[in-house]
Amino acid sequence: MTRNYSFTQNRELSWLKFNKRVLMEAKDETVPLLERLKFISIFDSNLDEFCMVRCGTLHDILNVDVEYIDNKSGLNAKQQLDAIFEQMTDLYKLKDNIYNHVCRKLENYGIQEVTFKELSSNEKEYVDEYFRDRISPILSPQLIDFQHPFPNFKNNALNIVIVATNEKEDNKLNFGFIKFPPSLQKMIILPGEDIRFILMENVILEYVENIFKHFNIIYKTVMSVTRNADVSFVHEQIDAEENYRDLVKHVLKKRLRLAPIRLEFYKSQNKELTSFLVKNLHINDNQVQISQSPLDMSYVYDLVNYIEDNKKPLFDKLSYKPFEPLLPQGLDLNKSLISQVEKKDYLFSYPFESIDNFLKLLKEAARDPKVVSIKITIYRLAKGSKIAQYLLEAIDNGIEVTALIELKARFDEQHNIHYAELLEEAGCNVIYGFENYKVHSKICLITRKKGKKFDYITQLGTGNYNEKTSKIYTDLSYITSKQDIGEDAVKFFQNMSLDNLNGHYEKLIVSPTSFKSGIINKIHEEIEKARNGENACIIMKMNSLTDRELIDLLKKASQAGVKVNLIIRGICCILPGIPNVTENIRVISIVGRFLEHSRIYCFGADDNRAIYLSSADLMTRNTEKRVEIGFPIEDVKLKNRIVKMLDLMLSDNVKAREIDSNGNYNKIVKINEPISSQDIFMKNQFYEKSSETKKESFIEKLKNLFK
Repeated sequence: MTRNYSFTQNRELSWLKFNKRVLMEAKDETVPLLERLKFISIFDSNLDEFCMVRCGTLHDILNVDVEYIDNKSGLNAKQQLDAIFEQMTDLYKLKDNIYNHVCRKLENYGIQEVTFKELSSNEKEYVDEYFRDRISPILSPQLIDFQHPFPNFKNNALNIVIVATNEKEDNKLNFGFIKFPPSLQKMIILPGEDIRFILMENVILEYVENIFKHFNIIYKTVMSVTRNADVSFVHEQIDAEENYRDLVKHVLKKRLRLAPIRLEFYKSQNKELTSFLVKNLHINDNQVQISQSPLDMSYVYDLVNYIEDNKKPLFDKLSYKPFEPLLPQGLDLNKSLISQVEKKDYLFSYPFESIDNFLKLLKEAARDPKVVSIKITIYRLAKGSKIAQYLLEAIDNGIEVTALIELKARFDEQHNIHYAELLEEAGCNVIYGFENYKVHSKICLITRKKGKKFDYITQLGTGNYNEKTSKIYTDLSYITSKQDIGEDAVKFFQNMSLDNLNGHYEKLIVSPTSFKSGIINKIHEEIEKARNGENACIIMKMNSLTDRELIDLLKKASQAGVKVNLIIRGICCILPGIPNVTENIRVISIVGRFLEHSRIYCFGADDNRAIYLSSADLMTRNTEKRVEIGFPIEDVKLKNRIVKMLDLMLSDNVKAREIDSNGNYNKIVKINEPISSQDIFMKNQFYEKSSETKKESFIEKLKNLFK
């Protein structure tokens, strides 16, 4: 099939542009300094995962499918990898410059990362003692030679690497390494009034000569290897006595030894060592990156926590102002939440409203003698999850609990295995996803016996059954007692239990069968309106847009005259604003204090508009390779509220960036006053206003509920 690449871009290169956009938040002078440091760490973590997963996938494709061509750019796997690594080099330089700038700013507040040479005599004495007593005993220096073969460097772990000579061996070059013990903390806070610290890898690096005593050290640095982490759970052999959970545990071990994707050096590289590592890791020269800033930026969170615990006034000055969730509209915390949901639908917007409202509902259901069952899908849970706690309480109270736990949630697999075992041991009916499909849906069904019939309370979300991330991710949570939604939820869980992906639903649109076709039908309806001279409008908010079929259809809608507004945080493979092609499409991305995570699909421009919320992005993996749910919002007040939210985000001229026809992110020219949608959501008319006294009372009530 011939593809038109003139209005689309490669998903991986689009993602790199998005991650650059994240990094630019660290350059924004209006963002507090510690938050800017966090944005650098987020950029770094994003890039790690990108290399492990997306570059890992392309690496696999390169080895097994030489005919593969990307359907958005026409590039094969090798061309994509080459372009990625070339752009990655520029991103490293940008990160280094921004990191140095932020560090210099922090020094004005007495916060300083120091090198060993910058230590005072007292600090050096402290570090000497620290190294002698707490570091040296657990280090395991090794040479790489005939007796010591090339090591399996752990994925994304720090290592000290050296090049050395030995007079006994006629000054032959030797290569050695020290693996960074995971038990070590990431930095040493130095004694004193100011916050001066030295990173642990720089401490070990300083003592290399003492560790390799009989060698002449020619070169030393910090090094890290990033490996392909895109493990496959398909076609794995499993013993008859094992179960699916055992299979996942087995496959996860592969992640530690999969093919290397990236080799990073700190500050500089040595020609001989680089050649040696490149050869033995079986990578190309363009997969080597040099960073002038720390290879592991996760130390930032330890630093921020230390400042918060020990220098609270300084923390408050350099961080976002504390934010408390606002009072939910029309909700009385002194009354039964179940009884209130039975009378009207509720829509909660995280983090502007608290997930505690849903937790209160689940807690109440776990103790309600009329509740006969609770069913829920689980993709990611917080550590010490209250959701798991209330499910366990429900089981203790004789309520049937079913949890569909997706063990293949990337990088949360081990965590989910833990909860699966915990719930199963307590008597929960634990089921898992499908071999070739991840279950990414967010749905909870509470069934109550009332007389001779059952009533349903259904919660559906765009994401988040995680109390921790609900404070930093924007998501929408819909709770309803509508019978038709409840009956669809019953069918959904029955179908999941019977491995049936082809269920029919009255209200819900569910991938991989009806979600994509449902969205396609709605787009076609708007195209038909435009052709008939009617007002046609599409507004969609998501994390990423990559599905080629839907991209082509949006282009067709634009050419028909449909006004298409897209709010896409991350990957966007459609190029807007191209005359006669996508000129009626506008795309913005909002990156701010909170991670935009909600998915909203809005069709029409009047009172008859259709609105669906969903756990799914318009990515092929979501529309065709996952179990996702789209659910309609039919309550007029809730629909109007969602439209106002979308209009506000489309008016954002502070944190929003508009994507141009080349796929680049541009600041929006401020014609009127500055509008930051997230700032307004934190305090605006979308949520019930309350006096400080009332707000304090609300927070206290929430705290008391979970004692």
